[in-house]
Amino acid sequence: MYFNHLLLALSTQEKDKIQIKIMKKIYLSVILLFFVITANAKIKGVEHIIVIGMDGFGAYAYQEADIPNIKNLQSKGVLSLKGRSVLPSSSATNWASALMGTSPSMHGYTEWGSRTPEIPSAITNQYNLFPTIFSIIREQKKQSVIGAVYSWEGIGYLFEKESVNFDICTKGDDDAAVDSTIAIIKKDKPLFTFIHLDQPDGAGHKYGHGSKEYFDEIKKNDERIGRIVKTVEELGIAGKTMFLILSDHGGINKGHGGKTLNEVEIIWLLSGPKIKQNYILQNPLIIYDTAPTIAEILGLKIPQAWRGKPVVECF
Repeated sequence: MYFNHLLLALSTQEKDKIQIKIMKKIYLSVILLFFVITANAKIKGVEHIIVIGMDGFGAYAYQEADIPNIKNLQSKGVLSLKGRSVLPSSSATNWASALMGTSPSMHGYTEWGSRTPEIPSAITNQYNLFPTIFSIIREQKKQSVIGAVYSWEGIGYLFEKESVNFDICTKGDDDAAVDSTIAIIKKDKPLFTFIHLDQPDGAGHKYGHGSKEYFDEIKKNDERIGRIVKTVEELGIAGKTMFLILSDHGGINKGHGGKTLNEVEIIWLLSGPKIKQNYILQNPLIIYDTAPTIAEILGLKIPQAWRGKPVVECF
């Protein structure tokens, strides 16, 4: 009432000024709300994420490797050859970090073959594990089809089996892992699929990193990845699918776990809709940035205990 009387007492010019100020405030509020909403939105158009882990694929080997399928994905996405593992540069420690979005000092898996945390996890969830990307998706997208296929048994200790729709270990058989993955994609078109390939790590240990046999296994993996990509294309979902390819560590001579760059630098490649094309990432990343990046793509709330950050330079 008071405001109406005040307006009557004002001149037309003064009324216009007040109305303009009010409209500006409304406009700014709408703009602010838009940015808040879009900042928390998923990368629109992505309905499937396929993460392919190649055990022991050192970044040093990428340029020399015969990998046309992977490099085709690179042409449609972003690549880092300067990403880093956590220390020690070994398998369970780093796959745990990739899936759990944080460092060994938080999740507690500190050794090559860790099955349980050597240091108690800083927090645990309802599955009595440090929260992984699997349980985060399950909590926030309850009806989603998600799961893992892996050829190294050690992966099975690093995620919440109760939270997934499929959990397949092929016990060292990378071809069987790819066959199973393709069958699942055809049948269920999952929102999130994690596939782990045990090579070229095995060749690195047996024949040496940088050996002909090591590069032969990388080429075989490229052919396997080509089969997965072809399946996605044939299903007509390529435009809705994001691929993330990464490794856990590299190696030197016939081993890994140390602090040389050949052991620590990993490949990290993200390809799909709304991603920069044929782009080399300029900023550093670490393997535990993987889970937060997936969460960002899917518009998920990131747990406070995760220490990784979404690699927003990709978008």
